[in-house]
Amino acid sequence: MAVKKVGILTAGGLAPCLSSSIGFLIERYTAIAPDVEIIGYVNGYMGLLKGQSIAVTPEVRQLARVLTEHGGSPIGNSRVKLTNVDDCVKRGLVKEGEDPRKVAADQLVKDGVDVLHTIGGDDTNTAAANLAAFLAANNYGLTVVGLPKTIDNDVYPIRQSLGAWTAAEEGAKFFANVVKENTANARMLIIHEVMGRNCGWLTAATADIYRKLMGSFSYLPSFGLTREREEVHAVYVPEMSFDVKAEAERLRKIMDQHDCVNIFVSEGACVDAIIAELEANNEEVPRDAFGHPRLDKVNVGAWFAKQFGDMLRAEKTLVQKSGYFSRAAAPNAIDLELIKRCAYKAVECALTGIGGVVGEDENRGNELRACEFDRIKGGKPFNIDHTWFRGLLNAIGQPAGEKIVVKH
Repeated sequence: MAVKKVGILTAGGLAPCLSSSIGFLIERYTAIAPDVEIIGYVNGYMGLLKGQSIAVTPEVRQLARVLTEHGGSPIGNSRVKLTNVDDCVKRGLVKEGEDPRKVAADQLVKDGVDVLHTIGGDDTNTAAANLAAFLAANNYGLTVVGLPKTIDNDVYPIRQSLGAWTAAEEGAKFFANVVKENTANARMLIIHEVMGRNCGWLTAATADIYRKLMGSFSYLPSFGLTREREEVHAVYVPEMSFDVKAEAERLRKIMDQHDCVNIFVSEGACVDAIIAELEANNEEVPRDAFGHPRLDKVNVGAWFAKQFGDMLRAEKTLVQKSGYFSRAAAPNAIDLELIKRCAYKAVECALTGIGGVVGEDENRGNELRACEFDRIKGGKPFNIDHTWFRGLLNAIGQPAGEKIVVKH
């Protein structure tokens, strides 16, 4: 079937790849299939359900590369799960008794869309998989082609998700400024909370890049400006166990010697223990449309500050979160190259009727291809046995800890 019209939507949280992915998709269609009409659904699946879209005009086609210079999404995002009927009804996206998947499919047919490009993380592409299965089962004859966006870098079987490298780099830049707060107070404990619900890759990569960034700085130890005060003193990720008391003893020695301690922690580290503690105190933990605990309410950084603040005898504790700063950035050069390759491949797959999520398939020798929807899922854990991560922990004097299974 010839492709005459394409729809694009972005969904879930932001990542440094959304605007760029749209730009490269438009650029590639314009180059090899200029007659294909393109629309963007406003605010993701929400816009699809409501029939709200904007057209890609000749001006946008001509200036599509401008989109690759920006973060965010020009067509907007939202968190909508098509199989969560109650939530869709509650939000007024469908009427009582309607199946959101059918409403979405009918809207695509009404709009004359032959291919839908979804740009999002595991939740977005799981929703895309459900929609694709519904379309196939009901003979709608549409192709769904996804792109893997998530700064957590935790989508099976994708080797590297779009935007993750940039988010780590931006988080490192963020902390390079925040760490100076240790000069504002004696015995300062700084907690850098990094995004990562089930996966510690972003936290580990951010710490690693930050330490490399430190290598470009000059210091003046004789006047109090030392690398040791700005060092990463601990990294805690969901996949790694650690002894709180032993770590507190190790970090207290650093505090006594350098007057500060800097900790990098994933927002999902120890989250089960924190939720259990909250629920034991009869505090309700709100969840999103996908059933995930609202991590802003769990507040892992505050929990770590509470745990370590007293044990380190910190005079002041500062919790800083780099997530929103990092995820809204424009992509760096290495991400741009990956985004472009994936977007171009997505267009190729779309024009030949091959559905799936386009990325480097780590189960197929990292081949760039449309990975089958039934193989796509989130929660891929970070491998704490990576040589570079073990080297990081060794460099900062932190015990490696045991691997643990992350629940998701």
